[in-house]
Amino acid sequence: MDATFTIIKTKEQPSLEEAQEFVGGLVELVTTPQGQLLVNEEGLILGLPQNPTASKVAGVPICGNALLLSGDAKWD
Repeated sequence: MDATFTIIKTKEQPSLEEAQEFVGGLVELVTTPQGQLLVNEEGLILGLPQNPTASKVAGVPICGNALLLSGDAKWD
């Protein structure tokens, strides 16, 4: 199963519950030059599939689904 990578460029921020549902667990925020990347905090431990696109953005291995928040969609 491939991981999903979603870019959010709207003014609407996802709620914590929406982010947790998308990443499938606890949310970790990774700051990148492109924005804030929300990932599953336990993705590697849980053996989720590697997400090559998110890994490239983050510069570190990311496993599982990821949300990239930019513009007004960023969390405070």
